[in-house]
Amino acid sequence: MFASLPPLSAVRAFDAVSRHLSFTKAGNELGMTQAAVSYQIKLLEEKLGFSLFERKPRKIELTLRGQQLADGVTDAFDRLRGTFHDVQEAESSELVISSNTTFAVTWLSSRLFEFQIKNPTIAVRLVPFGPWEKPAFTDGDLTITACYQPPKGCYYHQLIQAEFTPMISPLLAERLGGIHEPADLLKAPIIDPEDHWWQTWFADAGLPDVDLSQNPSSRMGSQALEANRAIAGQGVAILTPYFVRDALANGQLIQPFELVSRIESESWNLSYPMQSKNSRKIRLFRDWLFSELEKDGRKLPFGREPETV
Repeated sequence: MFASLPPLSAVRAFDAVSRHLSFTKAGNELGMTQAAVSYQIKLLEEKLGFSLFERKPRKIELTLRGQQLADGVTDAFDRLRGTFHDVQEAESSELVISSNTTFAVTWLSSRLFEFQIKNPTIAVRLVPFGPWEKPAFTDGDLTITACYQPPKGCYYHQLIQAEFTPMISPLLAERLGGIHEPADLLKAPIIDPEDHWWQTWFADAGLPDVDLSQNPSSRMGSQALEANRAIAGQGVAILTPYFVRDALANGQLIQPFELVSRIESESWNLSYPMQSKNSRKIRLFRDWLFSELEKDGRKLPFGREPETV
């Protein structure tokens, strides 16, 4: 037999107060006075038989039991809101994906067909943002970024760690007499010499004071564009091996050195608003994306559970 639930009005008040940690802000959200919100919390505490908040000068904090209850209540309301939202959406709902150019061109665009085959009622619109654009995080249902942390109020998942190493076409390498040691790379034009990845990689390779200033500025801002230039024999590019697997496999590019550098704070991230956590279309895309990465042998840096900002 199911235990009886407290009045929904009191639970709604608790949900709002636990998120804002303010009776006033909760009242503003719910269209209630501060006193009315406080009364609902009092009713709920009497019903439960324990305190939910610790009242301190100028602020309130959740008690241990209050935090435990808040976790479940907030998740339940998010699911409820998501369910109502999904029911209200058209059967063939649209999923708008705002994506970093590199990820959109080298990974996502060639795989979206598979997602749509599995989810024919979801119309997908991919909106890549330019190499020099800072993502707005409001241009789509979810956003895929490189090295930009989402704003507060978002969940995010780290997808791919920023790993990088020089890549060059075999024909150019042969014309240069071969690439046998890191210093040999300096015989080739450096694609995007202002990219800070170069200095990191050369330092890891034992050349911490390499001067690339003699190379003309050639900022592409996208690995997809840089890889195309390298394949065309226009220079050596510093790229993430995972994004150019096909070019490496078919011999269009070679990776002269096993050394692959990384910057722990840089990665490709998937993010979406917290209130969209239980949206059906976001959940389906998120799980499909994870599965595709795992099929490629990519281990998600922090697993499938989201981080919060």
